[in-house]
Amino acid sequence: MPFLAIAEAPSLGVACWHALVLGVVQGLTEFLPISSTAHLKVVPLLLGWGDPGVAFTAVIQLGSIIAVLAYFRLDLLEVVRGIGRALRDGRWSDPSARLGVAIALGTVPIVLAGMALKFGVPGYEHSVMRSVTSIAVVSIVMALLLGLAELVGRRRQHLDDVMPRDGLLVGLAQALALVPGVSRSGSTLTASLFDGWERASAARFSFLLGIPAISLAGLVELKDALHQKANGGLVPTLVGVVAATVVSWLAIAWLLRFLQRNSTWIFVAYRLLFGVVLLLWFRGLDAVQP
Repeated sequence: MPFLAIAEAPSLGVACWHALVLGVVQGLTEFLPISSTAHLKVVPLLLGWGDPGVAFTAVIQLGSIIAVLAYFRLDLLEVVRGIGRALRDGRWSDPSARLGVAIALGTVPIVLAGMALKFGVPGYEHSVMRSVTSIAVVSIVMALLLGLAELVGRRRQHLDDVMPRDGLLVGLAQALALVPGVSRSGSTLTASLFDGWERASAARFSFLLGIPAISLAGLVELKDALHQKANGGLVPTLVGVVAATVVSWLAIAWLLRFLQRNSTWIFVAYRLLFGVVLLLWFRGLDAVQP
């Protein structure tokens, strides 16, 4: 199905409106542990627009990456400096250097898995893994795992304690986010809590770890998306990216403050409700969609 039926839209204004709504959805859901991919699939279906597709979904994620780069610019600068000091003086025990290594190692699994899907699984965009039923089931499973992590996590580790093995462990969880409904931030937050991280530090590391992964996904799909007439072209894409940027910034700031004083149970409850509602309301949808 073409992007939001924009190919059938009567005007550029309609295409921009669709892109604006999806940009807001992307911004609200990319960094909250509730799966942006799932919501970008389901919200348009609820509105009767159709599936936005993998390409457009990846491109508007660039708005989220702009937001996270801007929000964590000082942290990233310190990571670069730490890596520089380590290369010059061999000070790999420096927390900033260890964080940089952890981010690099944590990016490898999702890059390898993404390449395997893109080049080894033809038709993945229209596979059963992107069906509403699959998203619902995955959302419920991930909600239960996040709830379990809340119960058993020790919440003692902070960002300055990060080690390369933490990056690899959380990076393996991040690779699961290639399955719609998993949630990149949700899987990494869950893995971090299981690994003994304090909530706000876990979220902060999740954001930093996501920078290379989201950037690569967006850039890989950018050329194809801009050449697909069905997605409305350059202007609607820019509208979606700008909306995603602004809303992502607000979502990052809110979540970091929220997790300093609260647990993730609200997201567990939301994901359970989201999955159950999808199973009840969309049981026959996948069977009738072209």
